[in-house]
Amino acid sequence: MSAKVTDQDTEKLIKDTALRVFFAEGRFNATTQEIADAAGVNRTLINYYFRSRDKLFEQVFEEAHKQEHELMEQIFYSGIPFKEKIERHLDVAFEQSQKYPYLEIYMVTQVNQGCNIKNHDNMEGLLKDFYREIEEEMEKGTIHKMRPQQFALNFISLMSFPAAMRPLLQETMSFTPEEFDIILEERKEVIMKTLFIK
Repeated sequence: MSAKVTDQDTEKLIKDTALRVFFAEGRFNATTQEIADAAGVNRTLINYYFRSRDKLFEQVFEEAHKQEHELMEQIFYSGIPFKEKIERHLDVAFEQSQKYPYLEIYMVTQVNQGCNIKNHDNMEGLLKDFYREIEEEMEKGTIHKMRPQQFALNFISLMSFPAAMRPLLQETMSFTPEEFDIILEERKEVIMKTLFIK
């Protein structure tokens, strides 16, 4: 195995471990040493590849956010019927929330602290196309008539709230992680019945 491949593997191992520590376990303040220990590497390698813990955090978060955006784009430009796009988006969102339950919490926290979450290319165009499709569905009578932005907010709220609030809801409502996974699986059908008339 070449040194280049080894370097890429080590860098990926550190990023994957940091992603798990930060957004699966919710340890936003994990130290460089804790990440190194979890990855089974020397702490100096984190500084070698990423310069600092904060740079590693930024890169891991940006890549996760970018991947989420790209998945959303793929679904909404796939050419499948609108209702199926919503179903697929729910599948992806709930799968992500099970893997990384603290990712959305972090995004909200960052915005509340005045940080600007980077919008990826074509976000404005994607929203414009999404609103147009919502209006078309309203004309077909598959969803209630309202401002397209209200439909989008309903969709996002119904999908994101349980995911973003998962740690708190599990604690306060006495759900085990397995029970909450079942709730999320059932949630897709509940959301579809709430959003669509037929």
